[in-house]
Amino acid sequence: MGVYAIRMPDIGEGIAEVEVVAWRVAPGDAVKEDQTVADVMTDKATVEIPSPVAGIVLALGGAKGATLAVGAELIRLEVVGEGNLTTVPSGMPPAAPSAGMPPAPVAARTPVEAREEAVEAAAPVMGVGAIPVTSSVAPAALPPAMRAPGERPLASPAVRQRAWDLGVELRFVHGSGPAGRITHNDLDAYIASRGRAPVAAPVSAYARRAGELEVPVIGLRRKIAQRMQESKRRIPHFSYVEEVDVTQIEALRRVLNERHATERGKLTLLPLLVRALVLALREFPQMNARFDDDNGVVTRHAPVHLGVATQTPNGLMVPVLRHAEAMDLWQCARDIARLADAARSAKAAREELTGSTFTLSSLGALGGIVTTPVINHPEVAILGVNRIVERPVFRDGHVVARQFMNLSASFDHRVVDGMDAAQFIQAIRAALETPALLFLD
Repeated sequence: MGVYAIRMPDIGEGIAEVEVVAWRVAPGDAVKEDQTVADVMTDKATVEIPSPVAGIVLALGGAKGATLAVGAELIRLEVVGEGNLTTVPSGMPPAAPSAGMPPAPVAARTPVEAREEAVEAAAPVMGVGAIPVTSSVAPAALPPAMRAPGERPLASPAVRQRAWDLGVELRFVHGSGPAGRITHNDLDAYIASRGRAPVAAPVSAYARRAGELEVPVIGLRRKIAQRMQESKRRIPHFSYVEEVDVTQIEALRRVLNERHATERGKLTLLPLLVRALVLALREFPQMNARFDDDNGVVTRHAPVHLGVATQTPNGLMVPVLRHAEAMDLWQCARDIARLADAARSAKAAREELTGSTFTLSSLGALGGIVTTPVINHPEVAILGVNRIVERPVFRDGHVVARQFMNLSASFDHRVVDGMDAAQFIQAIRAALETPALLFLD
């Protein structure tokens, strides 16, 4: 038997390091050739890493959220044959025998002993977060740990997150680490001995509560945090809000759905808004641009590659609707739905998440009255759509019900003047309040 090190491959596009966002295997698992062993995140997308060989997992290259350079060890496997790595205990070369002294005989080892020795040899090299193989023998049932009210069990953020995901209250778990710290092995032993997490007694709505949960900022959430911080640090934002009467365009949408929903699909307001935006960008091309502030160059784009901010279970993503200027309403609706589904299911291709020239953000019915959206760096503008509300207004001396919606936009004040921003939003407003303008070239 040998040890095989799977190293982080070069996945192209100049990527130098990645973040581990999920392990698909654990120490002791059997891995097949081409089986996915880990998900890693680059600056652009999540990538699945397959195993080039079959074997048994000895150790992982770090905890979830660890950053690994290209070429760094990702996983070590026990494989049939020599493998590609020679290991010795503690990662040190064996001491040379004294002159004239024959080497001491080595006792025969069972496969289990050999595997455990390989784990001990590999773990120090793998760095912080390497997890050894745990015994598959279920421990005897343990009584719940008893802690004083308000006492906070000692555990790492990773253990706390895992316990939270499993529904285990750490106050019941015995800790075997230093100072009673709860480890992953303690959590495994507790689950194995009890079969399931304990059911907590009902708590009064007015009972005093204690405790806290540390949630590591990793994966997509870390990327979002970094990009938002970078955008606000580099771009002097200013926002502009305008009220739009959407009564007529909502009436048009209902008519189009009544006539064409069966064969073409239903329309939301979003495709109509995209069309109004495309027409306004023709009139104000300085908004459909990206600013390279390092080199002082603004690049205006003829095609509209529209970023559509999409909320996913893991956080905000911005898939790109390419050549929105060339789409009719129904094609636009289909592509927006397809991209949103791909983003939410983590199946969006890398090219579908990059290259936007302008971004549209909508929270639908949750859109609030006003928002101040953050520009998607290095773009120079973003448009936020707020919720539609119905209210009474005066028209020709009569009180009538009309539907209104606010548009909230943010601009990069280094390259967009306030007057241009106002005129740009007014152009969108005119198209939405007079829907016939959407279909004029």
